[in-house]
Amino acid sequence: MILFPLLIGFCIAAFGGFFLIPLLRKMKFGQQVRSQGPKRHYLKSGTPTMGGLIFLISAALTVLVFSWRDHRIFIVLLSTFGFGLIGFVDDFIKIALKRPLGLRATHKIIVQILLATFISYYAVAMYPDVSNMAVPFSNMTLDLGLMFVPFSVFVFIGSVNSVNLTDGLDGLLAGIAIIVLAAYAAICFTLQYSNLVVFCLGFIGGLLGFLLYNKYPASVFMGDTGSFAIGGAISGLAVLTKTQLLLPLIGFVFVVEALSVIIQVVFYRFFEKRVFKMSPIHHHFELSGLNEPQVVFGFWCTAFVTTLLGLLAFYM
Repeated sequence: MILFPLLIGFCIAAFGGFFLIPLLRKMKFGQQVRSQGPKRHYLKSGTPTMGGLIFLISAALTVLVFSWRDHRIFIVLLSTFGFGLIGFVDDFIKIALKRPLGLRATHKIIVQILLATFISYYAVAMYPDVSNMAVPFSNMTLDLGLMFVPFSVFVFIGSVNSVNLTDGLDGLLAGIAIIVLAAYAAICFTLQYSNLVVFCLGFIGGLLGFLLYNKYPASVFMGDTGSFAIGGAISGLAVLTKTQLLLPLIGFVFVVEALSVIIQVVFYRFFEKRVFKMSPIHHHFELSGLNEPQVVFGFWCTAFVTTLLGLLAFYM
């Protein structure tokens, strides 16, 4: 049954959270809330973070149970857990070592670039045809040739950090990631990448189990451990399915979140004015009067619509 990986992933995450969250709380791995954020978020201070371990363990065990002898699976797992490890170190430094900024930005980006470069080289070495990128809304492909690796590194870095910026409200990123991964499950099924379908479904199941604890009001946050891993998984799937040009549509919310931060920084630096009440943009809507569940639901709906458009572009 094709839904077995999803069900197994859900069960592992649901039961895993029951044991892991009290452990995180006992270890005092609590979230530190930004002082400049919405005042209602102060109540979240101390909520256990690093909860991304819940769905990462779930996804890993599901793959081990159903399918793992495949280079594509290895590549997507390397991408997921490699970037997840960077996020874990960042979280650990923030929480356990009491350094609020975590890894230095320069160190973080250098490690990300090195990891993305290795994954890109490995992918094209194993599957040379991945350099033939699909062009949306057509049957055409674009051979990137020598540009494949640098372009893929750009996709990895952009995707991982955009996804990370989206993680700011209870259930926001987990819900959007479920929608995006469902789209990639369909794409992988169409391409007959059965092992990647298993990975997507197992990851979705893990995220659904995680949402039991992360929905409003959240009893755990995924932290950079989870958000970096989700970004790594999505970008790895995009590279392996040659759908990098579809990512801005399938992951439209991620793009908007990143652009809102860039616009805010640029306008403040050059004009000393703020375009948004706060960035990323989900906080702007909060400060405009919407409550947290309303913002999350609106972003989920937006992600659903744009992801459908992305699938339409893929199947045309």
